Amino acid sequence: MKRIATRNLAVRIAAATVTLAIAIGLCMFSQDNVQASIKERRVERLNARIANVYTTDYQKMADEQLTSSRDKAEATLDKPFVAENPYGTNTTSLYVYFTTDKATDVSYTVHAEGYPDFSATAEQGDDYSTEHEFLVLGLIPGTSNTITFTLRDSTGETVATKQITHQGAKLLGEEEVRLDQPVEPTDSATQALGNGLYAILGNDSNEQDFMYYYDVNGVLRGEVPVMYYRSHRLLFDDDGLMWFSASTKHFVGMNRLGKLEKIINLGSRFILHHDYALDSDGNIVSLATDLTRSDHAVQDQVIKVDTTTGKVTQLVDFGEIFPDYKSSTDHSGIDESDPTATNRWDWIHFNTIQLLPDGSALLSARETSTIIKIDDIEGENGEPTVDYMIGEPSVWDGTSYKDLFLTKSGDFGDTGGQHSITYEADPSLPDGQYYIYMFDNNFGYAMTRPDYDWTTIKGISTAQSSKDKNSNSQFRKYLVDEKAGTYTEVQSFDVPYSPYVSSSQEITDSINLVDTGMQGVFGVYDDDGNLQAQYTMKLSTSYIYRVYHYDFKGFYFA
Repeated sequence: MKRIATRNLAVRIAAATVTLAIAIGLCMFSQDNVQASIKERRVERLNARIANVYTTDYQKMADEQLTSSRDKAEATLDKPFVAENPYGTNTTSLYVYFTTDKATDVSYTVHAEGYPDFSATAEQGDDYSTEHEFLVLGLIPGTSNTITFTLRDSTGETVATKQITHQGAKLLGEEEVRLDQPVEPTDSATQALGNGLYAILGNDSNEQDFMYYYDVNGVLRGEVPVMYYRSHRLLFDDDGLMWFSASTKHFVGMNRLGKLEKIINLGSRFILHHDYALDSDGNIVSLATDLTRSDHAVQDQVIKVDTTTGKVTQLVDFGEIFPDYKSSTDHSGIDESDPTATNRWDWIHFNTIQLLPDGSALLSARETSTIIKIDDIEGENGEPTVDYMIGEPSVWDGTSYKDLFLTKSGDFGDTGGQHSITYEADPSLPDGQYYIYMFDNNFGYAMTRPDYDWTTIKGISTAQSSKDKNSNSQFRKYLVDEKAGTYTEVQSFDVPYSPYVSSSQEITDSINLVDTGMQGVFGVYDDDGNLQAQYTMKLSTSYIYRVYHYDFKGFYFA
């Protein structure tokens, strides 16, 4: 009996232990669900809040509130009027307004314990004024910032100084306030980059999306929320507006104080993707997808957006220009700019457009690893037509377009899935010559061309992973001679590997910025490929689309 009682006790203890373990597990599971649910609701509220910011009604209300509060304030140098992020478009920015008796400019220095100082001369509309209205960038979030204003007259003499303190706003996102820097900036890099800022364009997220500004020290100096997707580049028009995409459907024009002066919805037919440019009339020419197509082809259109009226016009359907090639490809079934899409046909996948002074355009086609020049892109003198192409001609075997390729001059491999091509005119070159530089992903693959042997291209990688130790991407530069019908590689150096996305930019004649998107790393290189600075950023999901450097002169900074 004693043994039976002991056994029963053991059974009860074991049962109780199992019950407790299950209870604890259920509790932890429940807590995880609760935390996930709370986070989901927080993200939904934030998304809705940002969507509201990108409306005309919100911008009008914010402007009226700011004006009313400012007009009631004393607003002198001794007691300047300040407002935190008044238009909801830059989380850590500070609007400043005051008047003075003497016309001056205004420079400022932001100091926060534990961080490098950030200094700039504010853009206030006029070089010297008695009315000072500007945006201060650079406040460190969640930290006490000391801001010192220095006023100078036209002779350069300091007229007055003023110091204020302000607690930096809490970030809306979870980005790093200071990036890791495996390579500290050299003096040459620091000098070349000046007081400009890196714009992180597309650290894509499943939650809320942002554009970020970082300085040469890798310190966060601005957080610009967008509705979703990403901004692809910043464009500055002659009316003082900075244009960028805030979703696949929206272009916006922001003034120097952060107010959205123009908000353009593309409507139901088109969504934008990957790139856009301003034409000579200040209108936007953009890569796009036509959502109404019965064949579900994507990323093969060019549209024009009238920045005055908001009217959207189709300029080019590349399916009509390259029908033979299109019909030779397979359906890939996806659309990168619309993750919910199915049964899509991404047969050419344009990722960059550059407008040339003569009305033509250069486009980068990732899926064919080809650079294509289109004459009369806006149809001012007829229909857009193909002038020539640059790349590996055998990709286009069996079509009527092979005769359009320029001749390669020299022994070098062609590009593989190149991104961020940039047209560069040089007055020292003869007529008909120019440069193109780019981020050459050096990746040979196309979902719509499964049978093509990409190793035809010399030195190309077919590794899908950015961590492949045997693969590199390149910064590459071509000299194009249209009269001779040739292109020549004049510069190339290896950079960390990224099969997809990424960007490059010449900052000066000898300093280059390169973003290796899938590794979340961007670096500053000299022309020989020596690192002058390097930064790493935690990825939200899979990659940083682009990183460009802007001096913001005439916009944020004088």
